[in-house]
Amino acid sequence: MNTSTPIRILVVGCGNMGASHAAAYHKMPQFEICGLVSRGKSKELLNEKLGGNYPLFTDYEEALALSKPDAVCISTYPDTHEDFALKALEASCHIFIEKPLADSIEGCEKIVDTAKITGKKVVVGYILRHHPSWIRFIEESRNLGKPLVMRMNLNQQSQGYMWDVHRNLMKSLSPIVDCGVHYIDVMCQMTRSKPISVSAIGARLSEDVAEDNYNYGQLQIRFDDGSVGWYEAGWGPMISETAFFVKDVFGPKGSVSIVAKDAGASGKSDDVDSHTKTESIRVHHADIDEKNNFTKPDTWIDMTDEPGHQELCDREQTYFLKAIQEDIDLTDHLDDAVNSLRIAFACDESVKTGQIVLL
Repeated sequence: MNTSTPIRILVVGCGNMGASHAAAYHKMPQFEICGLVSRGKSKELLNEKLGGNYPLFTDYEEALALSKPDAVCISTYPDTHEDFALKALEASCHIFIEKPLADSIEGCEKIVDTAKITGKKVVVGYILRHHPSWIRFIEESRNLGKPLVMRMNLNQQSQGYMWDVHRNLMKSLSPIVDCGVHYIDVMCQMTRSKPISVSAIGARLSEDVAEDNYNYGQLQIRFDDGSVGWYEAGWGPMISETAFFVKDVFGPKGSVSIVAKDAGASGKSDDVDSHTKTESIRVHHADIDEKNNFTKPDTWIDMTDEPGHQELCDREQTYFLKAIQEDIDLTDHLDDAVNSLRIAFACDESVKTGQIVLL
């Protein structure tokens, strides 16, 4: 590909993540935004923020036809992902798409198969894979021996605009599917082991949530190396902010924990910038002497200079650019994206059936 010509990119969905990705494209000379697409006013607000010079569209298909992009960034609600991605690939566009890749495994497989046929790149927005602190957290966990016990959550006490966002998300997915894919992916990276079964519970705590869905869920995963992990996620104005931010793993040799005093403070649970923060990592050593006393002090790894949310989005788009320009093989990337979603859907099935699901 000619790297001197900017990649014309159509940004579809101009809310939280779409706006952050658009801001990345806006300042990268290798990209040229050829249109902003949304059903509501978010595109006007984003356009004004970026200088007010970009074409605006309400209809995705019209935008695709008129703007003739080389690539499409999809940050819309999950129930649109399959249709929008397939139309982009059929228009010979590369895709950056927010997780989950689709709202069904069949939809994911259609996108992956079509990407192979067209030869176009599809990058899924697994933001934690681009975060140096989370990369370090996973690396440190691999020094703890096996089996691992992994404990993670991200409960969000949402109100106002964010409760609107969460209610819209729950029209197609539960919190443990939408958010859970990130942390299931982290657990799979930590164990490098095959998940063998899942069990999960959930509760519908609001009349605003569809009768066949729930706004609180907790999942448990068993791996074939003996490792176990749990993750919980809740959305809504009734969610407690006590211990909403837990990122912790331990094994025979000790433990590694994210200790984010600021990001984990009251009032931060629905702040998107706090969701990826680590601030510091505490490494605990299990070594003891003949009197069962610890022989090593805990080690603190300072992460206060870590990238913020916008810089992480910039890094994601730098990777997307590299995938296009250097023709990176994304087979493993897409396999991991589909695998983590497959596990999350199995957890969703467990909530709804009350049964353990074998993988």
